[in-house]
Amino acid sequence: QVQLVESGGGLVQAGGSLRLSCAASGGTFNSGAMAWFRQAPGKERALVAAISRSGSSTSYADSVKGRFTISRDNAKNTVYLQMDSLKPEDTAVYYCASRYGMYVSSAAGNYNYWGQGTQVTVSS
Repeated sequence: QVQLVESGGGLVQAGGSLRLSCAASGGTFNSGAMAWFRQAPGKERALVAAISRSGSSTSYADSVKGRFTISRDNAKNTVYLQMDSLKPEDTAVYYCASRYGMYVSSAAGNYNYWGQGTQVTVSS
């Protein structure tokens, strides 16, 4: 059973930066792809970024391309989301997710484990 714990969320002004971390335990971290999703009030959970098992392949939502960067350190069992040039519309709860498959997927249903989420609030 994989456990995922997110950290790094908080309150930041528009234009600022945050770095989210997701630490995995209880399983084989480097066995599958990882992703960050987010969910704003009244909206569905949506993919922000995903990274393949090896880290060689990534995928981003159009709204964050050029501003966010996903990375992983398999030696530390950790995946990161560097968020720059933050906008108020980035405000949401951000969730870390992992899946058994090695390739990225944009569908939340394809992910097997989820963290509890961390709040990111961007003020204007």
